[in-house]
Amino acid sequence: MLKIYNTLTRKTEEFQTLEPNLVKMYVCGVTVYNDAHVGHAMSALVFDIIRRYLEYRGYTVKHVMNYTDVDDKIINRAKQLNEDPLKLSQRYIQDYAKDLVSLNILPATSNPQVSQTMPDIIKFIEGLIQKGHAYAATNGDVYFSVTSDANYGKLSGRKLDDMQAGARIEVEEAKTHPMDFALWKAAKEGEISWDSPWGKGRPGWHIECSAMNLAELGEQIDIHGGGNDLIFPHHENEIAQSECYTGKEFSRYWVHNGMLQLGGEKMSKSLGNIVSIKEFLSKREADVMRMLVLNGTYRAPLLFNDDTLDAAQKNVERLKSALRAASASPKGLSAESVSAMSATAETAKANFIEAMDSDFNTAGAIAALFELSKIINTARDNGASDEQLKSAQGIFRELSSVLGLKLEEKQGSGEQDEQVNALIAERTEARQQKQWKRSDEIRDQLKEMGVTIEDSKDGTTWRYS
Repeated sequence: MLKIYNTLTRKTEEFQTLEPNLVKMYVCGVTVYNDAHVGHAMSALVFDIIRRYLEYRGYTVKHVMNYTDVDDKIINRAKQLNEDPLKLSQRYIQDYAKDLVSLNILPATSNPQVSQTMPDIIKFIEGLIQKGHAYAATNGDVYFSVTSDANYGKLSGRKLDDMQAGARIEVEEAKTHPMDFALWKAAKEGEISWDSPWGKGRPGWHIECSAMNLAELGEQIDIHGGGNDLIFPHHENEIAQSECYTGKEFSRYWVHNGMLQLGGEKMSKSLGNIVSIKEFLSKREADVMRMLVLNGTYRAPLLFNDDTLDAAQKNVERLKSALRAASASPKGLSAESVSAMSATAETAKANFIEAMDSDFNTAGAIAALFELSKIINTARDNGASDEQLKSAQGIFRELSSVLGLKLEEKQGSGEQDEQVNALIAERTEARQQKQWKRSDEIRDQLKEMGVTIEDSKDGTTWRYS
């Protein structure tokens, strides 16, 4: 039985869906006003892995990830660049979509945008006003009344009295309570705006996700996800809005990933310590970022530096080795050895599933893959043929694909391959003639070309590294 940690209950619970074999999952996406960074990639990867595993276990997953394309940051950025805010956000949406493809992240079932959901947002706000959970203020804003929700604070564990301590009502805000939050913001001069029953304006941050969620997935969902920095106030306010509007439990499970940290600090644009996804992919392959996430615990902070990336790169190379072909002249294994390898592969698969069933324990799942790769490599070294390796490698491919790992060897052009083969042949001749200095020179030359060579009693093999 799959079990997942629920932020709402602070317990690990058995996973039971609202409808048989169907998972409705909403994940908060990015605010598109600049290039997406590797912190965004971490969250996207976490929920891609969760989705892939749910599908592997037989569920159909409706995965919604929104784009916030109407926001103060977008408006300010557009002013700096003298660009239309919606055109700017659309450009960054397209860029982020390409980043996700490059990271081998499955496309969401749908990607709603705030600017295209305005009628639903206005209808939602009107409903909250009618039910006595929101009010139009004298300044043209509309606020959610936190005191109207007896359960406000249940996700974060915060009490309204504690939140109110130290808060004050700003002169320009006609709030009933200091913690009331904006559902609709009156338009300021020169800003993008939409018509509404309360005058021209635009939605507040929190209402957009509640409205898009309702439009895309209905009144109740199975999983709501995002970074743990969204627990308060964003997800707290989402629960309040949605449950006050529908009168039903909003999401069964709340799943939050930890933050990516650089030098001990959360990675964010405001701190100026970001690494864009494009910058990362110009230096490392996508599997390295995914392996970094897989090596850790999704709910915990993740350290991002050269040491952790180098370790992830080595782990990727270790796994790639399991998919390599048999030696040029395999002698073959005994039937008993092949049977033992198959049994070990099935055990690794069972260990993989057991780990992932335990709140998506990817570190345990990777450990099972490492064990399987070790068995495959040992069998190859002992002379296994491609046919004998086929079954175990098939299970290995199956499980690594569940985690979204591509494990592709780097390829060169035909001309490069010919050059490498010629150098390998020259080195082999030099070794036979005991010209060790020349042999070492060729090895160094190949290394500079990004080629890794391995010598064995059956000869020399090579690959691009």
